[in-house]
Amino acid sequence: VDWLAASSLHDLPDNEPTAVTLSMMRLDGYRQALERRTIFLVKTGESEVAAFDATCTHLGCHVAWDRQGQVFRCPCHGGVFDRTGAVKDGPPPEPLVKIATRVDGNRVMVQA
Repeated sequence: VDWLAASSLHDLPDNEPTAVTLSMMRLDGYRQALERRTIFLVKTGESEVAAFDATCTHLGCHVAWDRQGQVFRCPCHGGVFDRTGAVKDGPPPEPLVKIATRVDGNRVMVQA
């Protein structure tokens, strides 16, 4: 299991989803390819962080956090998710995909 450092724990505001872009090298056939992936980190406790993939489960567009409405919104077909990733409205068939996290000291690690 590969773990990537995603953020400093102290950089995350309480209960406010924060977008982070992860970069990782993947072997693509015979060559290395840089893969970027956007996730949201949500500090849910003193040393607890939840992580969600930013990809909408409907057709793969990227969701954004709507701070005023306190929901994730998909710009493509009107999908809406709450801060726990659960579907609140629109066509998405599944909640946002959760990503395993752990906290090492001040570093938030996510499963690659």
